[in-house]
Amino acid sequence: MKTVSPFTWRVGLGVMASLIMPFAHQAVAPNSAIAAEDPAVSWSVAPAGADGPDDRAWVEQSLDPGETRTEHLAVRNLGESEVTFALSAADGYFTDTGRFNMLHATTPSTSAGLWIDLPESVTVPASGTVVVPYTVTVPERAVPGDYAAGVAASITSVGSGDGATIGIESRVGFRVLTRVVGELQPALAIVDASSEYRVAWNPFLPGLLSASFTLENTGNTRLAVTGQVAAAGGASAFTASDEVIELLPGERREVKVELDDVWPLVLVPTSVETTVQVADASGGWRSAPDAAESATLSTWAPPWPQLTVLLALALITAALVARRRRDRRAVADLVERAREEGRREAWTEAPPSTRADSDEGAGVAVVSPTGRATGVKS
Repeated sequence: MKTVSPFTWRVGLGVMASLIMPFAHQAVAPNSAIAAEDPAVSWSVAPAGADGPDDRAWVEQSLDPGETRTEHLAVRNLGESEVTFALSAADGYFTDTGRFNMLHATTPSTSAGLWIDLPESVTVPASGTVVVPYTVTVPERAVPGDYAAGVAASITSVGSGDGATIGIESRVGFRVLTRVVGELQPALAIVDASSEYRVAWNPFLPGLLSASFTLENTGNTRLAVTGQVAAAGGASAFTASDEVIELLPGERREVKVELDDVWPLVLVPTSVETTVQVADASGGWRSAPDAAESATLSTWAPPWPQLTVLLALALITAALVARRRRDRRAVADLVERAREEGRREAWTEAPPSTRADSDEGAGVAVVSPTGRATGVKS
């Protein structure tokens, strides 16, 4: 099977997706099928006016409930043979990586994808461009707010193997953003916020603090969110300096931010701060401080390595003090034993007369036969 190579031309941030779908002995619609042995096909899809492609990367419009607007898309065949492309529209969404996409053909749309009416297919000659009109009709009871859909031109490459027919559908298109006019209520929520601390077992190095949370667009407008996580004097942004987290109404995005220079202070105050912008009618962004949200956490950061070092130092100090005391007592005992030994040796080696003289100063009473002391011999 040869590879189908979609080529993007003036699409900007348009939709590009390759979807693998098995067709177990089922025929593929002939108007969109390319045989496996055919040469690779390249094409592009871009917003257009009635006369041809314009300078837009995607379509952005404001419509009242019940209003219908006609738009155009241009399909350009960059190959060397005529190709029939299938045309489709579906609800749009932002992926976890921030890219815009449209629902798989097997997933039914429930919102703006149903508002778009366009032909089922278009045949484009080699190296040619065909402009196709389509309409966007907002239901009468549509709730005000922002809605996203995508339109695309696709082909299906057909091959077979292991007894089954395989189709690879390749789509190229762009987003169609519709704002239903009415009261706008931008709002952001931070949910499921948590944090944890990873100890650096080297007591002379700081540890790693990671914060995880989910940003949820709880309003009815498209939001662009930036922000940071701050802890222990350090801070880290959600995204790169030139990026934002774009959320459609009802969408959620999981975010994880790491700070790698945080010292364990038992409980580390951790804050999540956001800055919110709202898409305006001109296709730009305006600040929406009232929609911003913040969260405060306390991260448990026990200083186990430092406590271990302190405990070891305390044990070493206590051992040294105890040893010094034992040494002092031992020296004192040695000195006392030496003195006692010296006195014993001096007594033993002295002559008897010297030992008698040693009694000088001691009074001895002389008792008469009558029992009275009659004198003292000194």
